Amino acid sequence: MSGQEMPERELDGEGAAEGETDTAKQVAELEDLWRRTAAELDNFRKRCARDIVRAREQERASVASRWLPVLDNLERALEHAVSDSDQIVEGVRAVHQQAVAVLTDLGYPRRDDETGKPFNPAHHEAVGTIADADLVPGTIAHVVRPGYGPDSEVLRPATVIVATRSE
Repeated sequence: MSGQEMPERELDGEGAAEGETDTAKQVAELEDLWRRTAAELDNFRKRCARDIVRAREQERASVASRWLPVLDNLERALEHAVSDSDQIVEGVRAVHQQAVAVLTDLGYPRRDDETGKPFNPAHHEAVGTIADADLVPGTIAHVVRPGYGPDSEVLRPATVIVATRSE
């Protein structure tokens, strides 16, 4: 090169150490940020878990409190068990209606599955078959146990006996 040469810049130990210090600071800051974020996420997860437990407990208490009047009325019916049997039967019917109303209020109404309706495996559980000339094969011949819940969310399917062809 000519007489004016550019002096070569040599990195002395001080410049390299300063670059390493800046990098180390950035790494430490990022690591601190990462740890804080991880801790916040863990706290959020724990808070959500506590909220779920609390919501379940509140819902259980709500459902149980809805059943308390039914239990009270059953106890009253049992207190009068030695009196007139007609009144007891009437009282038990009233408690039964009250219990069905509680399930309906909870979103699980009693299903009206009647004899002659088509069997639907999504809403019915067949426990037997019977040959009956009066009924169309594949229809309900007898409801053994009623089902509860709307079409979209069956709580319990109805237990039924299904009609088959008579031989």
